[in-house]
Amino acid sequence: METRNALAIHAMLPTPDLPTTAVSRSVRPLNPMSEPVTEQELHDSADDVLIARVQTGDHRAFHHLVRRHQERIRNLLFAMFREHELVDDLAQEVFIKAYEALPGFRFESSFYTWLYRIAVNKGRDELRRRKLRRFFSLQHLDDNVRADLEARIAERPHDLEATDLVALGLRTLPDHQREVIIMKDLQGFSYEEIAEILDVEVGTVKSRLSRARTAMRNVLGPLLREDTP
Repeated sequence: METRNALAIHAMLPTPDLPTTAVSRSVRPLNPMSEPVTEQELHDSADDVLIARVQTGDHRAFHHLVRRHQERIRNLLFAMFREHELVDDLAQEVFIKAYEALPGFRFESSFYTWLYRIAVNKGRDELRRRKLRRFFSLQHLDDNVRADLEARIAERPHDLEATDLVALGLRTLPDHQREVIIMKDLQGFSYEEIAEILDVEVGTVKSRLSRARTAMRNVLGPLLREDTP
């Protein structure tokens, strides 16, 4: 599945003539004629090396960046939408956007935080387009979603799928809280990385995460109490 998804994304990429971009002083200048050229060497190369090769016209290097990062991008988008076909489409759009923007990448941040920022913005755009923001507020939660959540909490714990409960709980959060709890608790990002991705202060991330966790405990609390021996 991973290889097929990577190939599908790679096949959809445009193939413009990429200009040679100056590499940051913190990254070793690359000579395309002397740098790794085999697939295994590309596979073993650091992100910055692969990016520099993309910037000098080696499109194979981007294929390896896709394979390296696509599952985490898909996991982020799936946590937001839980629709496989939509996630496939959005992931492709994220990597196409990244490919088009790589000539201007300045090596001032890590590639994966830069890529996640693109993915988060793509997710936000999709939420706006589909007018789904109302589903992520307790005050505006759709009656059917509320009834579904209450019915599942009323069931016995051993009859419940944990991932379904977490997904339903996430749907009750405001989007700015949902983003941070997905990235911190499901994706394992540090506070500093989340702050960089969302372009906010670390204190803001901690505050949003605290409120998100409290809201999730309030929603799932009845189930947790019932499951306590």
